[in-house]
Amino acid sequence: MLTSVSGSSKYFSGGIIAYSNQVKHRIVGVRSETLKKYGAVSAEVAREMAQGVCRRFKTDIGLAITGIAGPLGGTSKKPVGTVYICITTEQYVCTEHHLFSGQRDQIRKAACNKALHFLKRVLVKKHDSEAMKT
Repeated sequence: MLTSVSGSSKYFSGGIIAYSNQVKHRIVGVRSETLKKYGAVSAEVAREMAQGVCRRFKTDIGLAITGIAGPLGGTSKKPVGTVYICITTEQYVCTEHHLFSGQRDQIRKAACNKALHFLKRVLVKKHDSEAMKT
């Protein structure tokens, strides 16, 4: 969704689909202790993923989504539809928790749309604070 607009290479450096814990740890930089203590679907892992993306791509903003789209994988504590979205910048780290309903594709699309709206809010806030400095 981020690259659906022509010219997106001006603002999008790259992405990592970190489905397995091994990729989250080895490629993105999530600490194994965090994965063990909180689980792959958690605010803590989302935060470390977003921070890891910034480090890996040397970007100003990192965005991460981790969740359970189903139909399998849910538990009573983390049911299908549980999603954490984190955005991090140099001055800002914020994680949102959502519980989406629907089928797998609906949950995935809802998470992506929510992440894009979240990113837009952060970018507007960042732009407004930079404008106030000048």
